[in-house]
Amino acid sequence: MKNFLFIKSLFLLIILSHCSINPEPGTPDHIKYVTSKVDDSRLLAADDISEDWLTYGRNYQEDRYSPLNQINKSNVNELGLAWSIDLKSKRGIEATPIVIDGIMYFTGPWSVVYAVDARKGEVLWIFDPDILRKYGEKGCCGVVNRGVAIYKGRLFLGAFDGRLIAINAVNGKKIWEVMTVDQSKGYTITGALRIIKGKVIIGNGGAEYGVRGYITAYDAISGKQHWRFYTVPGNPENGFESEAMEVAAKTWNGEWWKYGGGGTAWDAIVYDPELNQLYIGTGNGSPWNRKIRSPGGGDNLYLSSIISLNPDNGELIWYYQTTPGDSWDYTATQPIILADLEIKDEKRKVLMQAPKNGFFYVIDRTNGDFISAEPFVYTNWAKKIDYESGRPVETPFARYTDINAYISPHPIGAHTWHPMAYNKSTGLVYIPAREGSSLYGQDINFEFTDDGRSWNTGTGYDAKSPVSQDSLIPMEVGKLIAWDPVKQQEVWSVTHQSSYNGGVLSTKELVFQGTGAGDFVAYDALNGDQVWSYPLQTGIVAPPITYMIDGVQYITLLAGWGGGLATWVKFTEQINPGGIYTFTIGATKVPPQFAKKSLEEPINLDFDATNEEINHGKNLYWRYCSRCHGGGVIPNLSFSRAETFEIFAQIVGEGLYLPKGMPNFGDRLSNQDIQDIKNSILAKTRIHSIGIIGDALDVGWKKSIPMSETDNSEEWKIDIELDSGEIKFRANDKWDLNWGGDTFPNGKLLINEPNIQVKKGKYQVILNLETKEYSFSKLDY
Repeated sequence: MKNFLFIKSLFLLIILSHCSINPEPGTPDHIKYVTSKVDDSRLLAADDISEDWLTYGRNYQEDRYSPLNQINKSNVNELGLAWSIDLKSKRGIEATPIVIDGIMYFTGPWSVVYAVDARKGEVLWIFDPDILRKYGEKGCCGVVNRGVAIYKGRLFLGAFDGRLIAINAVNGKKIWEVMTVDQSKGYTITGALRIIKGKVIIGNGGAEYGVRGYITAYDAISGKQHWRFYTVPGNPENGFESEAMEVAAKTWNGEWWKYGGGGTAWDAIVYDPELNQLYIGTGNGSPWNRKIRSPGGGDNLYLSSIISLNPDNGELIWYYQTTPGDSWDYTATQPIILADLEIKDEKRKVLMQAPKNGFFYVIDRTNGDFISAEPFVYTNWAKKIDYESGRPVETPFARYTDINAYISPHPIGAHTWHPMAYNKSTGLVYIPAREGSSLYGQDINFEFTDDGRSWNTGTGYDAKSPVSQDSLIPMEVGKLIAWDPVKQQEVWSVTHQSSYNGGVLSTKELVFQGTGAGDFVAYDALNGDQVWSYPLQTGIVAPPITYMIDGVQYITLLAGWGGGLATWVKFTEQINPGGIYTFTIGATKVPPQFAKKSLEEPINLDFDATNEEINHGKNLYWRYCSRCHGGGVIPNLSFSRAETFEIFAQIVGEGLYLPKGMPNFGDRLSNQDIQDIKNSILAKTRIHSIGIIGDALDVGWKKSIPMSETDNSEEWKIDIELDSGEIKFRANDKWDLNWGGDTFPNGKLLINEPNIQVKKGKYQVILNLETKEYSFSKLDY
């Protein structure tokens, strides 16, 4: 009997021991077991653990290249949807998920963290940090977040309001939190965190709002601060935090510290364990315009730079500045990739970056020496990068000192935060890029507003100065560019119909990217041929990842339009709720279906206001409303419902929509100010709107074209490109109140040309604003 009991007890111990090592997937014991194993050694080996996606860029090199090849060119056409989850959010989703043995973690809008069982496609728990909605006003580019980090069973979140929060990976309960910013300033956190040698590395954003940038290291277990490195110097009278700040101060002029200085480190954080160097990309100046923040010039270190720090103490090792004396919002916060390349028959340890300024940089990461840089899109702020000095050769009009100049790239950038990838098989870097330009000029009425909520760019339009044009600037488009970093040249590219698109993933044979037009696409990594696509019905900005569960390879992508340019534009017929989508070979699940919305109509309400009141409202709208309300993920107010204008004062001045993230302006705007803003919107829709409708573009009033408010010409020409169907134009009843309130017949102008049905081509409509007649002709070019 005793032997039986002994054998039984031993058998039970063996079973329990086996269960403790291999608990059932998705259970709390399993999650605790797999997440607690993510320590320094496992993060160092992340590149060899192809089944998981352990860090933001998959490995410390951040190359976003996976050796998994179960999904390849021969079978990618069989890729189907395995599962999806509707996240029911219409704000931007930018996160890269991390995956540990089928347990997935990612973030959504307002810094909400999700845990998902990727085997089943089911949510395990949700952690909401409860960001005060009034804080959303401080974000330049939406209430977005790019992801969490994991270490020893803890998840780490950089919350939008500046908190660093440690979360239990098993149950989503908060372990501790520390405040990393001064919340009275315009600081926000949207970037993903990194874990380096047991430390959480965290930056912040907010340079447009007048802050001083810095990067901080906290202990991952206790939350204790280890060190902090400021990216720009403060007031010299207060002393300098380090020798690096003392050196940097010599490159500034005036009283820059009163404007904050900028240089926020809001995205790029990369670590080389062999060299024990931590590479940080720094941001733009505050204000943008160097003439204001640093009169007399200067490089303004360490703005728009790649800096190398010692991760043990935060001391500067070296720096390289991509845009000295930045005046264009050309940040160097864009993703950095580490690689070993053979250049001129020599093996070089390099870092690669394609920052906003349009040049692709290859830098020696051991010491910061410049190796090469060539433009990957059209640039006209600089002619080239001088290979002797490593500095840009600026064009005469670049500083827009006494002119208004169309400068390329656009401040959103030739490439912004959307991750690129380096394929170790092809040797190519795949860049989610964009062509474009913006008009820069001096803001002659600039006044710095240090309230943590106001933009302070220092750029504008000076009507007394001439305008410099550049006929070579290409159309604003998005591109996927395959770039050879050794030869510094494009190998192939794909042009998208949307100018704002998702980050990329590369496997041995394929490149995956989501588009602003709502498609998830796979390309041949060697030549760019499209080999597969899947419609996801809403714009995509986040990058995909790939991983393996129980011997099966999956690809996951978060879709959700918003952030950056997506605030103001959209490339789909409507913006649907964001979601997470997972694909594998042979899967056949159906994605969520969304009801089609009715066509939006511009508001057409009576109002009573003087021209002076309308102009006052326009100025206030430009200052307080325009940076959000553009018709992308944030509604274009010209298409609001009549009911919205009935409660306009409560929304703007009393915070009625604060739970939705709409700020309360009652402390800054009077009742009359709010009424003037309302009337300026109503006047604009009556005066200056014309839209394209019909099957030709199938977009309704999405293609509404605002007429120039300074255009008093009698003729207005509109060029359009017709794909198929018929085309109509529709205009509101009054072109300009100053012209005596003339109206078109029946209050509308309708143009219908049946003779051009189902004919492709370019056409021109000429509207005579005096006689209210039109002509319609096909263009030959």
